[in-house]
Amino acid sequence: MSMISHLPPHKSAGRWPVERRPVLDWLMNETSSQRFLDNLLIDLCERLVGEGIPVERSSLHLRIQHPQWQGARILWQPGVEEAHIDTFDYDVDTTELFLRRPATEIYNGATEVRQFLAEPSADGVRYPLYEELRRDGFTDYVAWPIEHTWGKRHVVTFATKQPMGFSDYDIGYLKDLLPALALASEIRMKNAMARTLLETYVGPHASAEILAGATTRGSGKTVSAAIMICDLRDFTELSELWPRDDVIGILNGYFDALCEPVESHGGEILKFMGDGLLAIFPLSDPNACSNLLRAINDGRRRIELLNEQLAKDGKPLLRYGVGVHVGDVMYGNIGSQKRLDFTAIGPAVNVASRLEDLTKAIKRPVLLSSDFVELLGPSSKFNELGPHALRGLEEPVRVFGLVE
Repeated sequence: MSMISHLPPHKSAGRWPVERRPVLDWLMNETSSQRFLDNLLIDLCERLVGEGIPVERSSLHLRIQHPQWQGARILWQPGVEEAHIDTFDYDVDTTELFLRRPATEIYNGATEVRQFLAEPSADGVRYPLYEELRRDGFTDYVAWPIEHTWGKRHVVTFATKQPMGFSDYDIGYLKDLLPALALASEIRMKNAMARTLLETYVGPHASAEILAGATTRGSGKTVSAAIMICDLRDFTELSELWPRDDVIGILNGYFDALCEPVESHGGEILKFMGDGLLAIFPLSDPNACSNLLRAINDGRRRIELLNEQLAKDGKPLLRYGVGVHVGDVMYGNIGSQKRLDFTAIGPAVNVASRLEDLTKAIKRPVLLSSDFVELLGPSSKFNELGPHALRGLEEPVRVFGLVE
């Protein structure tokens, strides 16, 4: 471990007597109601200023577990009601922007980075942040690691505009907070990570149900919903003829094209089933059925654009089928004693699945049940395709297709 410090001339390594730290007491005992780390940082810095610690800028640099981002920075400055949050893409740690930040030293093992900013320095060339801070009137900057379990290391920084920088007392006060800040930040990051992972794998509504306590087998509720089941055609042939990375890339493009419209129009994707997906639009929203149709039409346009690009790349074009029905579904936990799946089941889901399967036989990409069409009302225009017998159902179902 190393320490990289460039102290103001008057500083020494003298020790200060141990005394009570009001901000430390608050951080340890009075923050349980604060859920979010950015708000915690605001409260922390404002309390430090109230105690006479001249903090005028602070940041937290975090490695997070998120499907889109590798890291985030939370920045506080005086007078703000909300901290500024930046997110960073994966592989950011190989970019020049990352490498030219002093916090990189902490990630590389330094136990402290300290820079007196009152005068220009050679380190200002290596780390442009120092010159930016100096031009804004800052005189001193310090960064320390925030150690979490399993060797996870994050960074906290403080800066001041005091003419002589932070005093030894200021530094001692701030350093005393680090273990408590590590504990408080890890708890909130774990909570955020649990929510993020649940939303990533089961969707926002299902994750809210699980976090609220729906974790036992059979727990759940009945939901009236419009149901959409989609399946990709000829996937077996595609996966056999093309390299793995190409297949994954094509699948990701296909799911992006269909899923983003579903989510933007208020639907929830409950699960991916190989090359298919199950989504619902709860009827608690009076526009659920029309929103589902908008999602389908947006998805079709996106698939057309994707196919144009695939054709240019010499790759196979995508075809898919969609079945749509409406009804009550059981929405909750199903599975073994130790392995559960939060999903929707019931006769209405079965009808949507059979309609999707029927698209193969009658060569229509989207099929809608009469129940769904009737719920939309007489203003909706579709092609009536007549009654069709669906596997497992006693009575034929009147089927409709979109007007091409």
